[in-house]
Amino acid sequence: MARAETVDSDPYEDYAQQLMTGEAVALDLRPTSFFLRAAGSAIDFLVYMGAYVGILLTLFSVSGSLGLDEALVAAISVTGAVLCLLAIPVAVETLSHGKSLGRLAVGARIVRDDGGAAGFRHAVIRGLVGVMELFMTFGAVAGLVGLLNTRARRLGDMVAGTYSQYERVSAVVTPTYGVPEVLTDWSTTADVAKLPDALARRVAQFLRSAHGFTPATRERLARSLANEVAVYVSPVPMVHPELFLAAAAAMRREREYTALQLEQQHLARLSPALGGQPHGFPERG
Repeated sequence: MARAETVDSDPYEDYAQQLMTGEAVALDLRPTSFFLRAAGSAIDFLVYMGAYVGILLTLFSVSGSLGLDEALVAAISVTGAVLCLLAIPVAVETLSHGKSLGRLAVGARIVRDDGGAAGFRHAVIRGLVGVMELFMTFGAVAGLVGLLNTRARRLGDMVAGTYSQYERVSAVVTPTYGVPEVLTDWSTTADVAKLPDALARRVAQFLRSAHGFTPATRERLARSLANEVAVYVSPVPMVHPELFLAAAAAMRREREYTALQLEQQHLARLSPALGGQPHGFPERG
Protein backbone atom coordinates (compact mmCIF):
# COMPACT_ATOMS: atom_id res chain seq x y z
CA MET A 1 0.00 0.00 0.00
CA ALA A 2 1.20 3.52 -0.65
CA ARG A 3 1.29 4.37 3.06
CA ALA A 4 2.41 1.10 4.54
CA GLU A 5 6.20 1.60 4.62
CA THR A 6 8.29 3.97 6.70
CA VAL A 7 11.58 5.08 5.15
CA ASP A 8 14.41 5.37 7.69
CA SER A 9 17.01 6.75 5.30
CA ASP A 10 16.98 10.25 3.90
CA PRO A 11 15.04 10.10 0.60
CA TYR A 12 17.04 12.96 -0.80
CA GLU A 13 20.54 11.71 0.06
CA ASP A 14 21.43 11.02 -3.60
CA TYR A 15 20.79 14.69 -4.35
CA ALA A 16 22.65 16.15 -1.38
CA GLN A 17 25.01 18.02 -3.66
CA GLN A 18 22.27 19.44 -5.90
CA LEU A 19 20.26 22.60 -5.41
CA MET A 20 17.01 21.87 -3.58
CA THR A 21 13.91 24.04 -3.55
CA GLY A 22 11.97 24.83 -0.38
CA GLU A 23 9.68 21.93 -1.24
CA ALA A 24 12.65 19.52 -1.29
CA VAL A 25 12.71 19.03 -5.07
CA ALA A 26 16.09 18.82 -6.77
CA LEU A 27 16.45 21.34 -9.57
CA ASP A 28 18.05 20.21 -12.80
CA LEU A 29 20.86 22.78 -13.05
CA ARG A 30 23.41 21.40 -15.47
CA PRO A 31 27.06 22.42 -15.18
CA THR A 32 28.84 23.39 -18.38
CA SER A 33 30.93 20.57 -19.79
CA PHE A 34 34.72 20.79 -19.80
CA PHE A 35 34.95 21.22 -23.58
CA LEU A 36 32.36 24.02 -23.68
CA ARG A 37 34.13 25.78 -20.80
CA ALA A 38 37.42 25.42 -22.65
CA ALA A 39 35.89 26.87 -25.82
CA GLY A 40 34.40 29.84 -23.95
CA SER A 41 37.63 30.47 -22.06
CA ALA A 42 39.60 30.36 -25.31
CA ILE A 43 37.36 33.03 -26.81
CA ASP A 44 37.75 35.24 -23.74
CA PHE A 45 41.50 34.63 -23.68
CA LEU A 46 41.87 35.72 -27.30
CA VAL A 47 39.74 38.84 -26.74
CA TYR A 48 41.47 40.07 -23.57
CA MET A 49 44.97 39.05 -24.57
CA GLY A 50 44.40 40.49 -28.04
CA ALA A 51 43.37 43.81 -26.47
CA TYR A 52 46.54 43.83 -24.34
CA VAL A 53 48.76 43.01 -27.31
CA GLY A 54 47.04 45.79 -29.26
CA ILE A 55 47.83 48.26 -26.47
CA LEU A 56 51.49 47.19 -26.43
CA LEU A 57 51.87 47.47 -30.20
CA THR A 58 50.27 50.90 -30.19
CA LEU A 59 52.43 51.99 -27.28
CA PHE A 60 55.69 50.83 -28.87
CA SER A 61 54.78 52.41 -32.21
CA VAL A 62 54.14 55.86 -30.74
CA SER A 63 56.66 55.91 -27.88
CA GLY A 64 59.53 56.86 -30.16
CA SER A 65 57.69 59.65 -31.93
CA LEU A 66 56.35 61.05 -28.65
CA GLY A 67 59.66 60.75 -26.87
CA LEU A 68 58.36 58.67 -23.97
CA ASP A 69 60.98 57.41 -21.53
CA GLU A 70 61.31 53.74 -20.62
CA ALA A 71 59.82 54.14 -17.12
CA LEU A 72 56.61 55.66 -18.52
CA VAL A 73 56.36 52.99 -21.20
CA ALA A 74 56.76 50.28 -18.53
CA ALA A 75 54.12 51.92 -16.34
CA ILE A 76 51.68 52.11 -19.24
CA SER A 77 52.39 48.46 -20.09
CA VAL A 78 51.66 47.34 -16.53
CA THR A 79 48.52 49.47 -16.41
CA GLY A 80 47.35 47.96 -19.69
CA ALA A 81 47.96 44.45 -18.37
CA VAL A 82 45.94 45.12 -15.21
CA LEU A 83 43.18 46.74 -17.25
CA CYS A 84 42.88 44.03 -19.93
CA LEU A 85 43.58 40.92 -17.87
CA LEU A 86 41.85 41.81 -14.60
CA ALA A 87 39.78 44.99 -14.47
CA ILE A 88 37.82 44.53 -17.71
CA PRO A 89 37.06 40.79 -17.17
CA VAL A 90 35.87 41.51 -13.62
CA ALA A 91 33.73 44.43 -14.77
CA VAL A 92 32.18 42.43 -17.63
CA GLU A 93 31.40 39.46 -15.39
CA THR A 94 29.91 41.68 -12.67
CA LEU A 95 27.75 43.84 -14.94
CA SER A 96 26.51 40.88 -17.01
CA HIS A 97 25.81 38.74 -13.92
CA GLY A 98 28.26 35.97 -14.77
CA LYS A 99 28.40 36.31 -18.54
CA SER A 100 31.24 37.13 -20.93
CA LEU A 101 31.71 37.02 -24.68
CA GLY A 102 32.95 33.43 -24.58
CA ARG A 103 30.26 32.25 -22.18
CA LEU A 104 27.60 33.95 -24.26
CA ALA A 105 28.85 32.01 -27.28
CA VAL A 106 28.61 28.61 -25.55
CA GLY A 107 25.50 29.34 -23.47
CA ALA A 108 27.09 29.39 -20.01
CA ARG A 109 26.91 31.61 -16.95
CA ILE A 110 28.94 31.76 -13.74
CA VAL A 111 26.74 31.20 -10.67
CA ARG A 112 27.30 30.49 -6.99
CA ASP A 113 27.44 26.91 -5.73
CA ASP A 114 23.86 27.32 -4.44
CA GLY A 115 22.63 28.42 -7.86
CA GLY A 116 22.37 32.14 -7.03
CA ALA A 117 23.81 34.96 -9.10
CA ALA A 118 27.54 35.57 -8.65
CA GLY A 119 28.50 39.07 -7.47
CA PHE A 120 31.44 41.45 -7.52
CA ARG A 121 33.34 39.58 -4.81
CA HIS A 122 33.15 36.33 -6.77
CA ALA A 123 34.26 38.06 -9.96
CA VAL A 124 37.27 39.65 -8.24
CA ILE A 125 38.41 36.35 -6.72
CA ARG A 126 37.97 34.54 -10.02
CA GLY A 127 39.79 37.34 -11.84
CA LEU A 128 42.78 37.39 -9.48
CA VAL A 129 43.21 33.62 -9.60
CA GLY A 130 42.51 33.62 -13.33
CA VAL A 131 45.51 35.85 -14.05
CA MET A 132 47.72 33.00 -12.83
CA GLU A 133 45.84 29.94 -14.05
CA LEU A 134 44.62 31.33 -17.38
CA PHE A 135 46.95 34.04 -18.64
CA MET A 136 50.28 33.21 -17.01
CA THR A 137 50.02 29.48 -17.80
CA PHE A 138 47.98 29.85 -21.01
CA GLY A 139 45.13 27.90 -19.43
CA ALA A 140 47.19 24.82 -18.50
CA VAL A 141 46.40 24.98 -14.76
CA ALA A 142 42.70 25.70 -15.37
CA GLY A 143 42.45 22.82 -17.82
CA LEU A 144 44.16 20.36 -15.50
CA VAL A 145 42.01 21.31 -12.50
CA GLY A 146 38.84 21.26 -14.62
CA LEU A 147 39.54 17.72 -15.79
CA LEU A 148 39.88 16.49 -12.22
CA ASN A 149 36.43 17.49 -10.91
CA THR A 150 32.90 16.59 -11.96
CA ARG A 151 31.65 20.12 -12.70
CA ALA A 152 34.71 21.26 -14.68
CA ARG A 153 35.48 23.94 -12.10
CA ARG A 154 38.78 25.75 -12.37
CA LEU A 155 40.85 26.84 -9.39
CA GLY A 156 39.22 30.28 -9.31
CA ASP A 157 35.78 28.69 -9.05
CA MET A 158 36.85 26.57 -6.09
CA VAL A 159 38.23 29.58 -4.22
CA ALA A 160 35.24 31.81 -5.05
CA GLY A 161 32.56 29.13 -4.51
CA THR A 162 31.17 29.26 -8.05
CA TYR A 163 30.70 27.04 -11.09
CA SER A 164 29.66 27.43 -14.72
CA GLN A 165 25.98 26.67 -15.32
CA TYR A 166 24.81 25.64 -18.78
CA GLU A 167 21.71 27.62 -19.75
CA ARG A 168 21.12 26.68 -23.36
CA VAL A 169 18.45 24.00 -22.97
CA SER A 170 15.69 22.85 -25.28
CA ALA A 171 12.09 23.77 -24.66
CA VAL A 172 10.54 21.73 -21.87
CA VAL A 173 7.32 19.92 -22.70
CA THR A 174 5.37 19.44 -19.50
CA PRO A 175 3.94 15.90 -19.42
CA THR A 176 0.27 15.47 -18.54
CA TYR A 177 -0.65 12.34 -16.62
CA GLY A 178 -4.07 10.78 -16.57
CA VAL A 179 -5.51 8.31 -14.09
CA PRO A 180 -3.67 4.95 -14.53
CA GLU A 181 -5.86 2.22 -15.98
CA VAL A 182 -5.57 0.04 -12.87
CA LEU A 183 -7.09 2.85 -10.80
CA THR A 184 -9.96 3.80 -13.09
CA ASP A 185 -12.59 2.15 -10.90
CA TRP A 186 -11.01 3.56 -7.75
CA SER A 187 -11.12 7.09 -9.16
CA THR A 188 -14.91 7.02 -9.45
CA THR A 189 -15.35 6.94 -5.67
CA ALA A 190 -12.09 8.33 -4.29
CA ASP A 191 -12.01 11.67 -2.48
CA VAL A 192 -8.99 13.95 -3.08
CA ALA A 193 -10.66 17.26 -2.24
CA LYS A 194 -8.70 17.71 1.00
CA LEU A 195 -5.28 17.52 -0.71
CA PRO A 196 -3.46 20.81 0.10
CA ASP A 197 -2.31 23.01 -2.76
CA ALA A 198 1.33 23.00 -1.64
CA LEU A 199 1.46 19.21 -1.45
CA ALA A 200 -0.27 18.89 -4.83
CA ARG A 201 2.41 21.15 -6.37
CA ARG A 202 5.15 18.97 -4.87
CA VAL A 203 3.52 15.88 -6.36
CA ALA A 204 3.26 17.53 -9.77
CA GLN A 205 6.91 18.60 -9.58
CA PHE A 206 7.97 15.06 -8.70
CA LEU A 207 6.00 13.55 -11.59
CA ARG A 208 7.62 16.01 -14.01
CA SER A 209 11.14 15.32 -12.70
CA ALA A 210 10.90 11.61 -11.91
CA HIS A 211 12.57 10.52 -15.14
CA GLY A 212 15.77 12.30 -14.09
CA PHE A 213 16.16 10.47 -10.76
CA THR A 214 18.01 7.24 -10.15
CA PRO A 215 15.66 4.27 -9.64
CA ALA A 216 16.42 4.06 -5.91
CA THR A 217 15.87 7.78 -5.34
CA ARG A 218 12.73 7.76 -7.47
CA GLU A 219 11.31 4.93 -5.35
CA ARG A 220 12.12 6.66 -2.06
CA LEU A 221 10.71 10.01 -3.17
CA ALA A 222 7.52 8.34 -4.42
CA ARG A 223 6.99 6.49 -1.13
CA SER A 224 7.71 9.59 0.94
CA LEU A 225 5.22 11.72 -1.03
CA ALA A 226 2.63 8.91 -1.12
CA ASN A 227 2.74 8.68 2.68
CA GLU A 228 1.97 12.41 2.88
CA VAL A 229 -0.78 12.31 0.26
CA ALA A 230 -2.46 9.26 1.80
CA VAL A 231 -3.46 11.34 4.83
CA TYR A 232 -5.75 13.48 2.63
CA VAL A 233 -7.09 10.80 0.26
CA SER A 234 -9.78 8.23 0.93
CA PRO A 235 -9.71 5.34 0.27
CA VAL A 236 -5.99 4.63 -0.24
CA PRO A 237 -5.42 2.07 -3.04
CA MET A 238 -3.05 -0.88 -2.71
CA VAL A 239 -0.81 0.03 -5.65
CA HIS A 240 2.69 1.28 -6.34
CA PRO A 241 3.23 4.74 -4.75
CA GLU A 242 4.00 6.46 -8.06
CA LEU A 243 0.78 5.16 -9.63
CA PHE A 244 -1.09 6.42 -6.58
CA LEU A 245 0.51 9.88 -6.92
CA ALA A 246 -0.25 10.06 -10.65
CA ALA A 247 -3.89 9.11 -10.05
CA ALA A 248 -4.35 11.60 -7.20
CA ALA A 249 -2.78 14.42 -9.22
CA ALA A 250 -4.89 13.62 -12.30
CA MET A 251 -8.13 13.43 -10.30
CA ARG A 252 -7.45 16.73 -8.58
CA ARG A 253 -6.64 18.42 -11.88
CA GLU A 254 -9.73 17.06 -13.62
CA ARG A 255 -12.07 17.98 -10.77
CA GLU A 256 -10.65 21.49 -10.53
CA TYR A 257 -11.07 21.88 -14.29
CA THR A 258 -14.69 20.69 -14.04
CA ALA A 259 -15.37 23.11 -11.18
CA LEU A 260 -13.89 25.96 -13.22
CA GLN A 261 -16.06 25.11 -16.21
CA LEU A 262 -19.19 25.05 -14.02
CA GLU A 263 -18.25 28.42 -12.57
CA GLN A 264 -17.79 29.90 -16.04
CA GLN A 265 -21.14 28.51 -17.17
CA HIS A 266 -22.81 29.98 -14.10
CA LEU A 267 -21.24 33.39 -14.79
CA ALA A 268 -22.34 33.16 -18.43
CA ARG A 269 -25.93 32.63 -17.33
CA LEU A 270 -25.71 35.61 -14.99
CA SER A 271 -23.96 37.93 -17.45
CA PRO A 272 -27.17 39.47 -18.87
CA ALA A 273 -28.24 40.45 -15.36
CA LEU A 274 -24.75 41.57 -14.34
CA GLY A 275 -24.12 43.57 -17.49
CA GLY A 276 -27.62 44.86 -18.12
CA GLN A 277 -28.98 48.20 -16.99
CA PRO A 278 -31.94 48.76 -14.66
CA HIS A 279 -35.39 49.03 -16.26
CA GLY A 280 -35.93 52.50 -17.68
CA PHE A 281 -32.31 53.58 -17.17
CA PRO A 282 -31.33 55.89 -20.05
CA GLU A 283 -28.66 54.81 -22.52
CA ARG A 284 -25.65 57.12 -22.46
CA GLY A 285 -23.51 57.04 -25.58
